[in-house]
Amino acid sequence: MCGAPPQGTELTGVDLERDTVIQGQVLREGSPVARAYVRLLDAGGEFTAEVVTNATGDFRFYAAPGRWTLRALAPGATGERPIVANVGLTTAQVELA
Repeated sequence: MCGAPPQGTELTGVDLERDTVIQGQVLREGSPVARAYVRLLDAGGEFTAEVVTNATGDFRFYAAPGRWTLRALAPGATGERPIVANVGLTTAQVELA
């Protein structure tokens, strides 16, 4: 079971002047995907963290600034999205195929 806090879009208490937040949504054919696994891979492709999306497909990671890849996995589908995160909020959607 994933040890991450519940996922969502609320940023109350997050200091976007100091923190690097990667937040987004997993979609399949334009619809949110609940309970998908989203992995955060570093610039070398190494696994760093994993969370499970909430009922509306939302996910969030707290990371260091840099190049990352988001990889989403759900039954019968995967999706991947490279991103560059800076201090503050970086948002991304991952479409499953």
